[in-house]
Amino acid sequence: MFKILLIDRCHFTRTGFEAWLNRTGLFPDHFVVTSLNNLILAREHIQQWKPTVIIADLHGFRQDINHFQQLSSLLNASETVPFILLQSGEEQEMTGYLSQFPVWSSLMKNIGLDQLATVINDALTSCASIEIPKVAAPLLTRQEEKVLTMWMDGASNQKIASYLSINGKTVYTYKRNIRMKLHMDTRFSPFLSLQEVEN
Repeated sequence: MFKILLIDRCHFTRTGFEAWLNRTGLFPDHFVVTSLNNLILAREHIQQWKPTVIIADLHGFRQDINHFQQLSSLLNASETVPFILLQSGEEQEMTGYLSQFPVWSSLMKNIGLDQLATVINDALTSCASIEIPKVAAPLLTRQEEKVLTMWMDGASNQKIASYLSINGKTVYTYKRNIRMKLHMDTRFSPFLSLQEVEN
C-alpha cells in the first residue's frame, strides 16, 4: 500500500486533490492519502508515518515563515522520499532556496491533471521495489487534527469543546496526546517556528 502525503495551505486544494486521487484509478496498487495544512505536523508525519510520496505547495506557507531556512527541516526529513513540488507562485528567492534540495519534480499548480498523474505515477512506481508496510495508520486521528487546527488558530479549550461537542477536559487530553505524538516539549510548541522547535 502506498502512502501519499499532501501538504497545502488551501483547504479546497487539499480536499479536491484527495477526491481526485481517490477516484482516478490511474495509480498502481492501493494507497492512503493524508492531507495537512501545518508544516510542523507535516515534518512529524514524514518522520513517523513515512509516506511513499510527498506532494506540497510550500508557497502557500510563505506568510507563516520568517526565513526560507525554516523549510530545511521539512525538506531534509523528506530526502529519501520523492517530493513533488506544486508551485502556486513564483518567488525567485524561494525557488532558488528550494533548488538546493532533492525534489522529484517541480511543477506549476495549474498543470494539467493528466501530466500531474504521470508524474505521481512515476514517483510511485519508483518506490514499488521498496518494501512498503501493508497497514498505514495516520499519525493523528481526525479528531486530534481538528483540535490541533483550532488550537493553532487560537481557539480556547471551551471554544474547541463547544465546536466539537466534547467536554473541556477531553480537549485537554487531546492536546496532551497531540504533544506526545508530535514530540512537543511544551504546550507552546505548536506556536513556535520550525527553527525554534529544533533548538
